[in-house]
Amino acid sequence: MDWRDIPSLASLRAFDALARHGSLSSAARALNVTHAAVSQHLRALEAEFGEPLARREGQGMHLTEAGHDLAAALAEGFGRIAEGVTQLRDRNTLRPVVVALTPSFAEAWLMPRMGRFWAEHPEIEVRLVPGVVLTDLRRDGVDVAIRFGKGAWSGLQAEPLALSAFAVVAAPGFTKARGVQDLQRLSAHDWFFSGASVEQRVWGRAIGVDFDKIGAREMANNGLVVSAVRAGLGLSIQAKTLVEPDLASGQLVSLHEGDPEGLGYYIVTRPSALSPAARVFVRWLRRLARAD
Repeated sequence: MDWRDIPSLASLRAFDALARHGSLSSAARALNVTHAAVSQHLRALEAEFGEPLARREGQGMHLTEAGHDLAAALAEGFGRIAEGVTQLRDRNTLRPVVVALTPSFAEAWLMPRMGRFWAEHPEIEVRLVPGVVLTDLRRDGVDVAIRFGKGAWSGLQAEPLALSAFAVVAAPGFTKARGVQDLQRLSAHDWFFSGASVEQRVWGRAIGVDFDKIGAREMANNGLVVSAVRAGLGLSIQAKTLVEPDLASGQLVSLHEGDPEGLGYYIVTRPSALSPAARVFVRWLRRLARAD
């Protein structure tokens, strides 16, 4: 590699910060430099490539097509550098296992079971990072992700964790719906969704209920949704793995169940080797899923 063919690393680092944070001032704060310094680096890169990379849009900066291409390349390159540095540092230190997952899965499935892991492995710290936005595992330093979908994420390894069928659940006294056709005729007032969940709308489409048209009552988290449904206020779509205790106890009943068609939760990792602690956590997840 001829370093003379590559623009200044300082300029590339400044542009990477701009792409991540969306404004010159935010990028400057992230790098602990001045607003003018980031702007100067941007102008230098645009002169180097002979075309604009970002344009001002309100208080922020909007990347051009060329800017998006450069940002993607830098994210991959800097992410690989960060990964290599972290691996070297981790040889002699035990760092937390960072796990990104959906809030619904964290609240209803994983957290009630985490006590078992900590009892078995008190020496391993696990840091849970709930979120509905798909994270970049390398860039964000995530060891393991638990994602919902069909297992097709480019450049990542995915193995099924829980491919349980979904269920439309309600309290035993909620009798507005008896079958799929009745479900499709209900109004927004009859449905409860979590604003922190993407799973419910995906499963809704699978049974022909278009929530983009009919709407739903949105709660802050899935725990509130299940509480509202237990109280007989309406119904919701849930992964059976998440509401199995309620169904077994009779607090909830299933009005309809469906074939997931590959939909479910997956353990997602990067192709590179996991740290020893992350491998222990993944093996524990597999064992727990088999037991369930």
